Amino acid sequence: MDNTAITIFWFRRDLRIADNAGLYRALKSGSPVLPLFIFDKEILTQLEDKDDARVTFIYNTIDELKSAFNKSGSDLEVIYDTPEHAFTRLIKDHKVAAVYTNHDYEPYAAARDEAIKQLLAKHRIDFKTFKDQVIFERNEVTKDDGKPYTVFTPYKNKWYQKLKPFYLKAYPTVKYLKNLYPFKASPPPLLTEMGFIKSDAGFPGTDYEKFIDDYAGKRDFPAIKGTSHIGLHLRFGTVSIRQCAADAFEANEKTWLNELIWREFYMMVLYHFPKTMDHAFKPEYDNIKWINNEQQFKAWCDGETGYPLVDAGMRELNATGYMHNRVRMVVASFLSKDLLIDWRWGERYFARKLLDYEMASNVGGWQWAAGSGTDAAPYFRIFNPESQLKKFDPELEYVKKWVPEYADFGKYPKPIVDHAFARDRCLKAFKAALT
Repeated sequence: MDNTAITIFWFRRDLRIADNAGLYRALKSGSPVLPLFIFDKEILTQLEDKDDARVTFIYNTIDELKSAFNKSGSDLEVIYDTPEHAFTRLIKDHKVAAVYTNHDYEPYAAARDEAIKQLLAKHRIDFKTFKDQVIFERNEVTKDDGKPYTVFTPYKNKWYQKLKPFYLKAYPTVKYLKNLYPFKASPPPLLTEMGFIKSDAGFPGTDYEKFIDDYAGKRDFPAIKGTSHIGLHLRFGTVSIRQCAADAFEANEKTWLNELIWREFYMMVLYHFPKTMDHAFKPEYDNIKWINNEQQFKAWCDGETGYPLVDAGMRELNATGYMHNRVRMVVASFLSKDLLIDWRWGERYFARKLLDYEMASNVGGWQWAAGSGTDAAPYFRIFNPESQLKKFDPELEYVKKWVPEYADFGKYPKPIVDHAFARDRCLKAFKAALT
């Protein structure tokens, strides 16, 4: 056992060195800092696809972090295990003064962190966590009576009202890298040792700035590359939310910034109402009698519904791990309202396929589409996939890219449901459940 008292910094959803709140504070803690990343068995064993592109993205990013720490005379300890087993081993191998990390708000993460906190407390080791992946968290933006908001617009207004320049100030982490613990880490696990193979998916860059100025005018048209694709990097913390927000303010682009605020709104909702991860925020919506036709669900998953905008979106998702935001709303409405398939089926499919999957935003978006969530579209608002196509892909550029057989009426499938019939059926089913 090494008798040097160290501080461990545990990377999770903050895979960067620059402007990292927890890492900055660890480096100023007074003890040399050992960087750590755990490939969590509890999470990885739940993934269905062994070529899951997100695992490859994390693996590549961890390799880059490791190289960066090597240049500073340190290293990154990478462990494949449960967090409890990993820390039990680290405590045996090192004299640990404290463990620093950044907050995570999802239900599994909250339970995991409480378990680690208790484990460390038995060894008189401090467990310190910090806000990093949001500008405002938990109870920082609330109603005047201290209760959480459940409608976005007043939340957004209070968010802007509360914001001061220091909230967007970057942490000068790089300045303190001299306080890293000089060590050589054990070899990291291979992807194959964790049961995965390398994905050949392409990953978007972090050059989001060029999309900010024209975002409001271009964001609704899926054939245009008008969105930043920054969700993946926000999900795993390879970019700083403070930098993103500061850049949006500098460009005076409120539409793009409002999307970041939506993200924080949904995180706040999930934190205060964790049951919403698999239950309707509005309990009466759990009374809906879903049809849950498995053949139609498969047709939706495969992009074979006979509705070209829906099919293009699903094929884009299956091929790339991404789906345009406007199209996400259309396909979610189609599944939950036209097909009367439980929104949780769609949420789980998105969770499996989306590179930028984030539970709070995904659940929030699906409940919005189904009408069951906070600040949701009313149940009688049902997207017409044909009129959405005419409005947002009038030249069929997006459809032609992902559904090339659409032009050949002999090859393209007929609609699996008539929209007018489905709309009427949905209204009756929802009204019966809600009265």
